Amino acid sequence: MVHPPTPDSDSNPAPTPLEAARAWISRCETPLPGAAAGPLRGIRFAVKDNIDAAGLPTTAACAAFARTPSAHATVVRKLLDAGASLAGKTNLDQFACGLNGTRSPWGAVPNAFDPAYVSGGSSSGSAYVVATGQVDFALGTDTAGSGRVPAGLNNIVGLKPSKGLISARGVVPAAQSVDCVSIFARSVGLAAQVLDAARGHDAEDPYSRALTLADRPFPNTFRFGVPDVLTFFGDTLAEAEFDRARARLRELGGVEVRFAYQPFAEAAALLYESALVAERYAAIRDFFDTHEADVMEPVRGIIAQGRSYDAADLCIAQTRLRALGQQAAAQWREAGGQGMDVMLVPTAPTHYTIAQMQADPVVLNRNLGAYTNFVNLLDYAALSVPSSIRPDGLPFGITLIGPCGSDWQLAELGQRYHHATGLTQGATGEPLPAPTPIPGIQTQTAASMVRVAVVGAHLSGMPLNVQLTERGARLLSQTTTAPCYRLYALPGTVPPKPGLQRVADGQGARIAVEVWEMPIEHYGSFVALVPAPLGIGTLTLDGGASVQGFLCEGLALEGALDITAHGGWRAYLAAQAVPTASRDTQA
Repeated sequence: MVHPPTPDSDSNPAPTPLEAARAWISRCETPLPGAAAGPLRGIRFAVKDNIDAAGLPTTAACAAFARTPSAHATVVRKLLDAGASLAGKTNLDQFACGLNGTRSPWGAVPNAFDPAYVSGGSSSGSAYVVATGQVDFALGTDTAGSGRVPAGLNNIVGLKPSKGLISARGVVPAAQSVDCVSIFARSVGLAAQVLDAARGHDAEDPYSRALTLADRPFPNTFRFGVPDVLTFFGDTLAEAEFDRARARLRELGGVEVRFAYQPFAEAAALLYESALVAERYAAIRDFFDTHEADVMEPVRGIIAQGRSYDAADLCIAQTRLRALGQQAAAQWREAGGQGMDVMLVPTAPTHYTIAQMQADPVVLNRNLGAYTNFVNLLDYAALSVPSSIRPDGLPFGITLIGPCGSDWQLAELGQRYHHATGLTQGATGEPLPAPTPIPGIQTQTAASMVRVAVVGAHLSGMPLNVQLTERGARLLSQTTTAPCYRLYALPGTVPPKPGLQRVADGQGARIAVEVWEMPIEHYGSFVALVPAPLGIGTLTLDGGASVQGFLCEGLALEGALDITAHGGWRAYLAAQAVPTASRDTQA
């Protein structure tokens, strides 16, 4: 498992109580209880303070705007009806205008891993309280990336649903035609469960839609698109982590294709650099015209831009956006000659300190949205998933983007990706929970599938992995055996293979394995390929679960090299690749 940096390390100091408190605008002394029964019973959540909760002020991070609603937003009511309890309201970039988390009179929300860095916004507080384990999930909003950037910068999941899938009635608009209520959680499984409870058509929301969601996973061999031009604004660590993410997605069965990013980038620029920004002004026009001085910069300047455009300007911008949408649709059909099933981008191309952001608030904020701003404008669904912890201790996340209605498909792939990373939950250090079925996805029943643990040449990226993928197998998780196994390097095997042997309690160790799921009709042909002295038996995983897996005959281990101390085959091969002189130097 990859663990977050320790809170008291010099390089990643713990946030002060004041810094941590900035994540909240109001908290319930006792959480508002949900229904006594329901799928979310016993789960606590928070909501971004531009979403109404009856009896709690809605401020949108502007004290002069504050009002206390008598009714819940539709989404809050649905979650309470599902059994979840409400803990309070979280801080945000004022009027949901920003992607960095520093634009609030309540103060800049710190990053959960290093308080010197931005949390991402505008849903900054919601991301922080989830990442630090204060609640199980939280609601944000997403117009240009606010439900994804904070997730990527805090090692949590950010689910940005298809537009209109979750009602926005009771939400202070930012740009109402493209606003989405988003979900933050520490696992994809919980985020999908919350989406299932929250979704539904609402005739009182002018932009709500009755959508039919795709109910089949992406193909076993899916095509993922990567922009032909990538920018990380000089952040070589982020660039290296994205390269690792691309490799991991290939290990999960993906085929990488390149697509022309120009129409997507141009659409993103329209959000703030055309008459489309007038929708930001229209959202709070009555308040803004009488309280402009109460709105902080640079939010004030961005919203005020909307006054400078006329109706004809807006028509021109909308027509240009539709034209770019046509060009973008062609990339989905034609990228790499066969099109793409899903798009892969960095959630954020770099990470800035709070001081850097405050010194250059417009340009650096725009940089954070380089791969998010176009998504709602072009009517896509998106899921930000943790990918790695950079060498400097900061999180790095990726975003999977799909057509409108691909929400369940993205969740199914995103859950497999997240579990393949070996990361822990947010900044808590707790291991990920076991993968769960994704609501709405029709998969083969458990009776028609078999789970197989692989320990050596069948691991992702290893020479025999193709024997799994060509049989439609899917990687479910990276884990370890129970501490009752020893691992040996078998001599003379081609390709090189290890042998795993169960031993008496107290004489073994935990050995790294991957757990794959395979259609049972292909299992026999797979087992037939396993050469002696290897065989398939029952393995016990850490935690007590049993799966099928590779074991080795005892006689074959006489004289074999015991490599148990390496903890796994991949680690052993990596150690062998280090030149002897280097190993001597490191000793």
